Amino acid sequence: MQAANTNAILALPRWKVWLLASRPATLTAALAPLAVGGALTWRDGQFAALPWVAALLGAVFIQLGTNYANDVFDYEKGADTAERKGPLRVTQAGLVSPAAVKRAMGLAFAGAVLCGSYLVWLQGWPLVALGLASIASGIAYTGGPYPLGYLGLGDVFVFAFFGVAAVAGTVFVQTGLVTPDAWWWSLPIGATCTAILVVNNLRDAQTDVLVGKRTLAVRFGATFVRGEYLLMWLVGLGVPVAMAVRDHSPWPALPCLLLPLVARVTGTVWRHSDGPTLNTALATTAKLHLFSGLLAACGLVVQGLLSGRG
Repeated sequence: MQAANTNAILALPRWKVWLLASRPATLTAALAPLAVGGALTWRDGQFAALPWVAALLGAVFIQLGTNYANDVFDYEKGADTAERKGPLRVTQAGLVSPAAVKRAMGLAFAGAVLCGSYLVWLQGWPLVALGLASIASGIAYTGGPYPLGYLGLGDVFVFAFFGVAAVAGTVFVQTGLVTPDAWWWSLPIGATCTAILVVNNLRDAQTDVLVGKRTLAVRFGATFVRGEYLLMWLVGLGVPVAMAVRDHSPWPALPCLLLPLVARVTGTVWRHSDGPTLNTALATTAKLHLFSGLLAACGLVVQGLLSGRG
């Protein structure tokens, strides 16, 4: 059976191999914050389509580059082996050479720079720092002498760049400033995106410890990160409720429609440790992250329609 699976993998057409390498399921991490940032500016009558599209494309390119970097650098550091419980990594499987993956990483980050150049032209040099920091962090997550993911800083990286920076940056590229609501709404987006990483690290803890990858799951154990997962969803659903109370409007609380599904997957994360079950929980968490962002965006759009500002 294993030999048959190996032969099937080696027989994959080239486009499917690169599709695997891109990890399309993770690209939703770039969409959710852009949806919320765009909805915030639309609600306030300041939405700018071209900067928003450029920011979206730039975020997707950064996500792609980060995915390629993780694939090749985890392989080079020995973190990806045949014992890994997660989905296939193309470098470890021998489907693509490390040099080819690094070239793809460079092209993806070049695409991000191209999109960012347009945004810098619109809003000035502060975006240079944000863009360079995002790209550097994408590489440093698993690459370089002090990779963030190996030091247990991956959770901070995801929260900061896929939450705070992504939402606030989306608002900034359209308006030239960051509103208080942009900061507030960046919190649930960052939290729910971090929840994806929590499940990933919980699943990989047994193999990560063997290669010195000191994620929070390795440093503090399964119970700690399961508590972290719960906390991330408390923030992810609690902030929308707080916004609804503040605004005297039910619409910001639309993400709470996902509460039954969140409760179910949280129970799964707390009760199970096997790879296949946690892989399913990870995929579900990624979908919930996307849907919670889209529901938040819908709520903000409805607010704009009812207020007459959108």
